[in-house]
Amino acid sequence: MLRKTGKSTYILENTPSITGYYSTVGSKEGKGPLGSCFDTVEDDSHFGMETWEQAESEMLRRTVEGAIKSSGLDKSAVSCIFSGDLINQCLCTNYGLRDIKIPFLGIYGACSTMAEGLLLASVFCESSNENFAAATCSHFSTAERQFRLPLSYGGQRTPSAQWTCTASGAAVISPKGAPPYISSVTIGEITDLGIKDASNMGAAMAPAAAMTIKSYLESTNSSPDQFDVIVTGDLGLVGSKLLYELLEKDGIDITRNHKDCGSMIFDIEKQDVHAGGSGCGCSASVLCAYFLPRVKSGEIKDMLFIATGALMSPAASQQGETIPAIAHLIRISNNV
Repeated sequence: MLRKTGKSTYILENTPSITGYYSTVGSKEGKGPLGSCFDTVEDDSHFGMETWEQAESEMLRRTVEGAIKSSGLDKSAVSCIFSGDLINQCLCTNYGLRDIKIPFLGIYGACSTMAEGLLLASVFCESSNENFAAATCSHFSTAERQFRLPLSYGGQRTPSAQWTCTASGAAVISPKGAPPYISSVTIGEITDLGIKDASNMGAAMAPAAAMTIKSYLESTNSSPDQFDVIVTGDLGLVGSKLLYELLEKDGIDITRNHKDCGSMIFDIEKQDVHAGGSGCGCSASVLCAYFLPRVKSGEIKDMLFIATGALMSPAASQQGETIPAIAHLIRISNNV
């Protein structure tokens, strides 16, 4: 049963479980600090396919199948999968899941897609007592082709730019069983503080993360210190610093227990990724590979996962538009 509190926070009183999860990354991500955590590190960036888009689709397919296998369920037991990606018309998701034979709802939240998918899957599970899945993916080369310049152009990156991860994460949500549990969610609100630089997505997304975190804490009468970790999705170094400054204005300090997936997935000093990682698959893979196993084991008792997305398009950027952003929140716990 859902119980609303505040403007957009919902308490899931039946606390669905995350019964299966899986992560896949490319070779660059596999050489980062979390390399040993991922279920699959694929050295072939084409994933055995002919094009980058086909590679991303194949990566997603493998990841979704891995998550379902991890849950112990048959595909036929999954009522619906919520999934999307960065590419126009969610191309990679549509082609990646077309043969998987599970009812499908395509979603788009840019880099916030995993949180949006988990939010929808958990709410549907709470309401129907059935199994649902959430997944997303991104690929460095597909994103470069769509959002920036051909790789062969050799354009220079600004210090605030982030590196789109070749990565995918998927999770299965089931009626209450073993931990990790999803106990509450907050739906984000589109935020736009006028950032126009497409190479500074961290600055564009930080206000959305701040708004969602503040909204959740106020709605649930919580404080940051109640959580072992507060995880954001790919704000990177620039966005994380700005997030601290924005929350500090409201008297909220998360510096003690904040982690950012974009700052974690690469060795920023050694791997030349400038401000960190980004892309739908960044926070999805780090959540499934690093955080969920630690919640399951009890090492992490209670955490907030806030994936952030820059809702831009190449056309809007070329027209001089600002970059709106959004952040959705999931509370994940070891016990209820």
